[in-house]
Amino acid sequence: MADSVRLVRSNELVPGQPTPGMNRLEAFASGSLWAGMVRTEPGMVSGWHHHGDHHSIIHMVVGTMRMESGPGGGDVAEAGPGDFFHIPPMAIHRESNPGSDEASGVVVRFGTGDVVVNVDGPEGSSG
Repeated sequence: MADSVRLVRSNELVPGQPTPGMNRLEAFASGSLWAGMVRTEPGMVSGWHHHGDHHSIIHMVVGTMRMESGPGGGDVAEAGPGDFFHIPPMAIHRESNPGSDEASGVVVRFGTGDVVVNVDGPEGSSG
């Protein structure tokens, strides 16, 4: 018999793994799947991190998020409401909120191993 549909209401989200500057809220974590929300305050710059062997998809709902990655963090992409990021496995990156309001997005990850690995920065970065 198939499993039933599962509902997690917004007030049932639980804190996800921390990265400085980011508020992650977990809806589902099962085997190779993780889903939840990420919220960032205006002017926030997160710590450098990667998501191990997970692919991560972020769909921006509110506000603007800037993503730095690549050598020295020199590859920069900015997304607003309705836009998507894809973060490949092991891609060292950090998020920032360049806006004046909170930014939030829906996050879905699939893969294996640790979901969040905090690091000092990508090669060639100064922090």
